[in-house]
Order: sequence, then structure tokens, then C-alpha cells
Amino acid sequence: MSNTSNDSTAPKPKDFEVRILRQNGPREGSYWERHRVPYESDMNVISVLQKVAANAKAADGRHVAPVAWDCNCLEEVCGACTMVINGKVRQACSALVDKLLTDEPTEIELRPMSKFPVVRDLMVDRQRLFHNLKRVKAWIPVDGYYNAGAGPRQSIAEQSTAYPLSECMSCGCCLDACPQFSKIEVEPKAKETEEQFAARKAEAYDEGFLGARSAKRFCSTLTRRARTTPANDSTRSCPSEASNNAATPKTASPSAPRASRSRNQSPRQAVR
Repeated sequence: MSNTSNDSTAPKPKDFEVRILRQNGPREGSYWERHRVPYESDMNVISVLQKVAANAKAADGRHVAPVAWDCNCLEEVCGACTMVINGKVRQACSALVDKLLTDEPTEIELRPMSKFPVVRDLMVDRQRLFHNLKRVKAWIPVDGYYNAGAGPRQSIAEQSTAYPLSECMSCGCCLDACPQFSKIEVEPKAKETEEQFAARKAEAYDEGFLGARSAKRFCSTLTRRARTTPANDSTRSCPSEASNNAATPKTASPSAPRASRSRNQSPRQAVR
């Protein structure tokens, strides 16, 4: 029996409908808006949003403001275009329209990430994610271009754990799928300076959940700075690690080390 889901000879639609959850600004109410987009071959969700922005009309003919979203590399490398597509958090640049319409022929549904504050429409504020990277000091310090000598030696086991973690692009997919990672949205107070608001927001981020147990392994295995993380950093073992790993577009998961991949598989093929 042939697999109809991969049948390139199947008739293509003239156009299709896109349902977008919109929001005009931070902490404002959200609302659904439908758009009709003419079909073209080899489209991804970014090209769909570009057509929506160029037309700036809803499906009922109303003139509307262009939909706001975030993107950069268009190669599933930067993580900026993360959003919820047909109920699954993923990158818009690698979400192909043909595959989406095969899975759900009636429409494509787009929502912003649920665990980060909405800036506008599909654009969210991922500042908390980068703040948490600063908390664990997730980088290699470079004070200059002089020869600093050999780095610390790592065992094969440590290398196998560290390599998938290095593929993390800070997209936030695993955090959006994690039930323990809850949304933190701090509202500015009256007569509060920008410095006071930033300090209060940083304090809220410090008290929030840092991440699944991968964060703790990241501190101890890669940076050797687990002793510098706060006692209340909530890097406890995560019972939902499997679902979080499934949402991760790369192999950046301690439970999926490099050694588990086939020698003939690229990182992306291993995920697919």
C-alpha cells in the first residue's frame, strides 16, 4: 500500500487558511484572526507570514495591522522564530506547509510560545532564557587572544554528554513544553524607574524555575561551576524530561548523547 502522506502527485490547494492568535501588546487580551494565503510549492511558515504581512487583510476582507513575528537565520540555527504551530512548539523556518497541510488539511494554526511574555502577536520576550544562561555562566571565558594553554581534559563520557548540549540554540522549545517551567511576566509599577523595574524582573527570574535536570548537568559537566548556582535554582530531576526532549529540535539533551547516534546520521537526521 502506498503512503499517501508522501504522495507528491496529490492535488495541491489553490489557497489555504491560517489562523493566528494575535495580541496587540504586552499584557493585553488575545484574539484569533484568520487569513487566506495563496499556495505555492516549497513554502515554510515564514514565507506564509511574509505573505500575510504583504497583504495585511483578514480572510473576511478587513484591513488589519501586519502580524509581528521574529526570525533571523532561516536555517534552524538561531532559534528566534520559535512558535506553536498546529499545537507543537517548533521553528517556523523548518515547518513546511506541504507537511502541515498533509497533517491538517483544513488550516494552519499559529500561536506564540506560552511560557514567555508576548511582546506582540507571535513575538515573545525570551529575556528570561538568556538571564538563566548568565546564572550558570554557560560560556567559556575569553580574556584576550593570547595563548592560554591547554584546557581541562575531558573523558570520552564527558565529551559524549557535552557535544549534544553544545548544539542548543536557545530556542526555548524544551522550556515551552516543560510543565515545571511556568510563565513569569512582571508588570512595571507606577513611578518605578527602568533600573528598579529591571532589578525586580531579574529577582523574579532568579526565583523561578531554571530548567530540567539538564541544567544541573550543564553546570557540573561543562562549566564546573555548580557550586556557584543558588541553592533555590530548582535544577531538580524532571519527570517530564522525555516530553521536553521530544520538543527539542536538536540533540541538545543529556538523555540523547552523541554516542547514541548512528555514525551515518547527522544531528538533524537523528532528531527527525
